[in-house]
Amino acid sequence: MGHMNQITQAFERISTWWFELHYSRMQKRALLILSLLILAFSSLVVVRGNSHEVVARPVIPIQISAPEIFVDVTGAVNKPGVYTMSANSRVIDAIKAAGNSAPGADLSTINLARVLSDGEQIFVDSTLIKGARGGVSPSVRRGPLNINRATAGQLDSLDGIGPVIARRIVEFRKVNGPFVSVEDLQKVSGIGAAKFAIIKSKIRV
Repeated sequence: MGHMNQITQAFERISTWWFELHYSRMQKRALLILSLLILAFSSLVVVRGNSHEVVARPVIPIQISAPEIFVDVTGAVNKPGVYTMSANSRVIDAIKAAGNSAPGADLSTINLARVLSDGEQIFVDSTLIKGARGGVSPSVRRGPLNINRATAGQLDSLDGIGPVIARRIVEFRKVNGPFVSVEDLQKVSGIGAAKFAIIKSKIRV
């Protein structure tokens, strides 16, 4: 009981001292807020000091290999064959991988900047082929005409395909790549179902 009286008397002395301070009400309020801030800061320091330091795990970079595609390069190149290329490679890269174009190659029928696709065949046409006696002679077509390799002049020889449509076929091939099937030839402007039916037996891919 005596102990409680001592606490009560001490609280009364502090209260009397607080109200007798020669501070204005605003100053007393500011002093009280400052005391609370100091107390909060001290508590924060204690909590941070007792807390465990969290160490971030090191980030290990994952190396992702670029996808690869296979391309068959044939025709007038120095080293024909199947080559492994990185994705987004272009036709010019495939020709370089095959030892570059051979003498007499006609690159005008190929879009060298076109992006390659997996499993594609690149055929580099040749303007002239060697004859039996070692000379040169114009290439002669035998059997169905390969629409992926034919020149504009050879396409022009097909029934109903004039020089204008022949050039359209070559341009379509340069932009979109080789035809997958003979039916794809109908995607070229000017080749309808009737005209395709006439030349279908005379073409191949």
